Amino acid sequence: MTTKLIFCMKWGTVYDARYVNILHAMVARNITGPFKVVCFTDDFSGIRPEVDCRPLPSLGCEIPPDVPGKWPKVALWNRELDGLEGTALFIDLDSVIVSNIDGYFTHGNPEDVITARNWVRVFKHTGQTSVFRFPIGGHPYMLENLQADPANLSRKYQFEQNYVTAGIRGGIKFWPPKWTKHFGLHSMGVWPLRYLRAPVMPAGVKIVTFPGHPKPPDAILGRWSENTVPRRPTEHLRWVWEQRKNQKKWRRHFSRYVMPSDWVAEHWCE
Repeated sequence: MTTKLIFCMKWGTVYDARYVNILHAMVARNITGPFKVVCFTDDFSGIRPEVDCRPLPSLGCEIPPDVPGKWPKVALWNRELDGLEGTALFIDLDSVIVSNIDGYFTHGNPEDVITARNWVRVFKHTGQTSVFRFPIGGHPYMLENLQADPANLSRKYQFEQNYVTAGIRGGIKFWPPKWTKHFGLHSMGVWPLRYLRAPVMPAGVKIVTFPGHPKPPDAILGRWSENTVPRRPTEHLRWVWEQRKNQKKWRRHFSRYVMPSDWVAEHWCE
């Protein structure tokens, strides 16, 4: 039986080893057959021994500091990836696996590049690469093209997922819509609802992604980020009103509210 490959990447200090360890535990609970979690990282410390840690693959070029997005992920498109072969499922560390993910390995053709559809740009054929599958070494031109003109291409596309959408020859494919969901859009809902109910787990979902804020540990506690504290709805509204005295963009805090999510705590754990 073929070993299922799950990739993740960790660089810098945004995510600590706990995120990698929990990802491995979530995969183990929601997959059948042999599997391997490979973490490409600049810091192996604290990561459980079951995870296959490997050095970050080199991007081979400099991305201008004013360009947003997770461009180090483009290094995964290299012709050779530390001797690994086959197809791989990449999962961002700020994701929560809630049900069996075997389908991510059998859906479509093994040569397909499959992503979630970008939930913000719903009327465009745009991918979202929090969870994507690709054939290892199958599209080396993606990295080579970026290396040839990193400043212009990164500024043109801004985010690596836009670059992937536009650059993959033959086009990307999408997961079934129910499989992969966005916590802020599909669980929290429009901002007035956030004061009335806790985030829901979407029906039929397999992986919930957490772009931006809150992250899984914050959603569990009911806070927007690690720099804020959990508050009851009325307390948060009072706090937002007080911010008008010293913040020009104080109104944005109206939508930055989340109640504690018990189902996230149930799944995002070792």
